Amino acid sequence: MMNNGLSNSLNSYCFYRDWKKEYPVAERGEGIYLFDKKGKRYIDGSGGPCVVNIGHGVKEIIEALRAQLDKLCFPFVGNFSSDAQIELGQKVIEFSPRTMSKVYFLSGGSEASETALKFVRQYHIERGDLSRTIFITRWKSYHGATLGALALSGHTKRRQDYLPYLIHFPHIHPPYCYRCDRGKNYPGCELECAHELERIIRLYGPDQIAAFITEPIIGNTAGVVIPPKEYWPIIRSICDRYGILLVADEVITGFGRTGRNFGVDQWDVFPDVIIAGKGISSGYTPLAGVIINEKMWDVFKNSKRSSFFLGYTFSGHPLACYGGVAVLKYMINENLVERSKRMGDYLLAKAETLGRLDSIGEVRGRGLLAGMEFVKDKRTKQPFERSKNFIEKVTSECFKNGLILTGGSGGADGVEGDHIIISPPFTVTESQIDDIIEILKGSILNTIDQM
Repeated sequence: MMNNGLSNSLNSYCFYRDWKKEYPVAERGEGIYLFDKKGKRYIDGSGGPCVVNIGHGVKEIIEALRAQLDKLCFPFVGNFSSDAQIELGQKVIEFSPRTMSKVYFLSGGSEASETALKFVRQYHIERGDLSRTIFITRWKSYHGATLGALALSGHTKRRQDYLPYLIHFPHIHPPYCYRCDRGKNYPGCELECAHELERIIRLYGPDQIAAFITEPIIGNTAGVVIPPKEYWPIIRSICDRYGILLVADEVITGFGRTGRNFGVDQWDVFPDVIIAGKGISSGYTPLAGVIINEKMWDVFKNSKRSSFFLGYTFSGHPLACYGGVAVLKYMINENLVERSKRMGDYLLAKAETLGRLDSIGEVRGRGLLAGMEFVKDKRTKQPFERSKNFIEKVTSECFKNGLILTGGSGGADGVEGDHIIISPPFTVTESQIDDIIEILKGSILNTIDQM
């Protein structure tokens, strides 16, 4: 039921995210490019989004996966381990901050967020702190599409249809200096957004709080919001003061995306739990993980119990894990984390040249994760009305011109506020970044002219 290289929910048996949209059928990938069945080439400027770290069609990865399939397809994780799982566990811990100790593998970031909830809860149960049930999180955050992960998230539009099913967790304001919720300026604000965590802890009672979960850099819900340098050390000290676990959601920022192994490495802070996904396998296999530190492992190791309910049939799947092994080997051999930093500096410099446009309020970035926030009025920071669908028009124009970028809305107040993310594979070149910026500039100007 294919229609000339296009597919949608009307001419296919598949139910698509947007059932009224026609999707080109992707046929192959090469480097930073994707090609559809009509032969049109697209620059994957969003990397998947934020997934494809090493590029498309890397032969070393394909050969490694083929070799794994020749050996072993699927032993149930409840009965067996596998060489692939064991090897990936070692490589992930070696790649992680030095305090991390064990990793549990899953199939995607939402599963990893749900599993992190269980790890934190079980840790407190094992220690006898049964009252610690509350997770504190942040507004304008995103931790996954499943109901538990969505309850942790703080993006109004993504949550609104499912509010009756979501657990209530307290949310604090993010370190969003461009749109400070208190109307203050850094550093005169004295990081009130970080100290708000302590206020909420004391209001609920420290013995009720299990963990604080946060993204090192806010991704597609606010357009790459980077906290001030003092933010993470303050958060870590508050969690330590009250015996609360610090959970870092590194699904986007992990595995080199920000120019360091993990986003938290930017601030030399050590979390208790890391949620990982996306770039861990660069999209070659569905893979994610929950990484815990030595402190937590000591509690589980010394427990009278030997397990708690985790579920997930495909946890530790050998093909998925060997995809991660092959990708990590390739990243290390090709120095791609260092390349992410170097090319990210170039990307940010080029992106900042667009900051002179009247419709761009701020350009932000770290490594190969850059964001632009759009405004109707640069002086007042007034966003475009949501009814204008500004970001949808920009990304559609980009797509028409052969550039894939991820747009988002709701950064300003939960509903309004448009932004775009640029997150190409680490193998991107300077000339390819020039192409990305040139197409994006033309697409922005064309959108403005048509409004």
